[in-house]
Amino acid sequence: MNAAFPLRRDLSLLAEQRFDLLVIGGGIYGAWTAYDAASRGLSVALVEKYDWGSGTSSASSKLIHGGLRYLENYEFGLVRHALKERRTLYGIAPHLVRPLNFVLPMWKGPRANPLMISAGLWLYDALALGSRPVQRHRGYRPRELLAEYPFVDPERLLGGFRYGDCQEDDARMTLSVVAAAQSCGAVCANRVKAERLLMENGAVVGAELRDELDGGCFAVRAKVVVNAAGPWAGELLGAAAPKVKLVKGTHLILPAIEGCKEAFLLTARDGRVFFVIPWYGRTLVGTTESSVTHPAQAIPNEEETRYLLAGVRKGLPGIAWSEADVIASFAGVRMLQAEDAGSLSKLTREFEVLQPLPRLVMHVGGKYTTSRHDSIGIVDTVYRVLGQRPPASVTHQRPLPGAPQGEFESWQAQAIGELAACGVDLEASRWLSLRHGTVVSAIARLIQEQPELAARIDPQVPFIYAEAVHALREEMAHSLDDLVRRRMPLSLLSRDPHWRQRLPELLASAGCRLRA
Repeated sequence: MNAAFPLRRDLSLLAEQRFDLLVIGGGIYGAWTAYDAASRGLSVALVEKYDWGSGTSSASSKLIHGGLRYLENYEFGLVRHALKERRTLYGIAPHLVRPLNFVLPMWKGPRANPLMISAGLWLYDALALGSRPVQRHRGYRPRELLAEYPFVDPERLLGGFRYGDCQEDDARMTLSVVAAAQSCGAVCANRVKAERLLMENGAVVGAELRDELDGGCFAVRAKVVVNAAGPWAGELLGAAAPKVKLVKGTHLILPAIEGCKEAFLLTARDGRVFFVIPWYGRTLVGTTESSVTHPAQAIPNEEETRYLLAGVRKGLPGIAWSEADVIASFAGVRMLQAEDAGSLSKLTREFEVLQPLPRLVMHVGGKYTTSRHDSIGIVDTVYRVLGQRPPASVTHQRPLPGAPQGEFESWQAQAIGELAACGVDLEASRWLSLRHGTVVSAIARLIQEQPELAARIDPQVPFIYAEAVHALREEMAHSLDDLVRRRMPLSLLSRDPHWRQRLPELLASAGCRLRA
């Protein structure tokens, strides 16, 4: 086994050998595919043209969940599958996947059916097999709900429900899976673009790659190629690209709801459901759904902002957010099966493995939550293309890098104490433990060597300078955007622009260099 960290970007390793598998695309599906294949014994190369998780995999709702709303479409198998994965991911990454309660208020109206919702939540609990880490659902009478959440609209309120799911940091999870792939021998490199596929005798035999940092081009040969570029997958395939549906989802970052630790599931004016979720001391609101023709169209617009704010004001009028309260926004694009559905929200998230060209494998559909298990199907297909019987997957058994052993809360208390002794404030220490797990010991050592790194980059957001130094030295971060959007989502959470000058100056004093 190799070390998970530091992540090593050594392009000479890519050109020196012919791999069993080349994975193109460093989002969550590419990361899990590379990890699963390497852990089963294949020689694997994983390349990403930008940064790990820089596309759709850092633009999700930050949830590991069963998808309660999919029960409405009778997608029971998908929900059961996702709930099983929720349990698995909590088991192998308890520092990254944490329980979160959701509140579902109900008001009188044509779609109001408390008995059906109650039955759906009983089924949701049953499909989860009563497993940790979340509590079973409970119901609220109107008076009980308003006593705990006075900002909920009291007009025509029938009551509500509370149920459990899990929250995560999507970019952080993707990075951890890449590190797990490296620990199993995969050669991983970001800022490496696949310019074109290499073909011999009508079959794919590798790809011509370009180093986006230094400009050099080179070829990597592999027995099988997996195109895990998600919405960008068609750019490599040309006429061989399968027909898919691209769906954009936009999220807003807003201030925290004071005194509230629960998330809310609300209904917008057009009947779509969306989330209002506490996240890093702010609130994440989303998502919208609209068709696009290219992932470059994943840009939030004013209409989507007004739509989401109107939905919040409709269900939670006591909060009264306006456009002036929006701290940031982001959008991502999902690649779903091209089917004729009455609405985008009814498009299936079911997963399918395709072979559009000989010795090239790709997937369509899927969810962030189910990506680990879905990658098993991708790698099984790779083995069949190789003419080999696939050995059993082991990723469900192995803790991800940073996962503490034993009881999580006891470990976390000890880790927070270690960081606090170095001068890190308690809130930042808590978030460091949730983002890095046992790797916080390396961050603590950085602070011991340079105590000023214990300070927050922005006093209002729980990220410290030592985390930025660690990202540049250990986590294959290159640019400011790598640091403040994916290694830590500072640019989404901060209202203070002054850190953009302070951070590069302090990094330079620590001997770290940012690329443009």
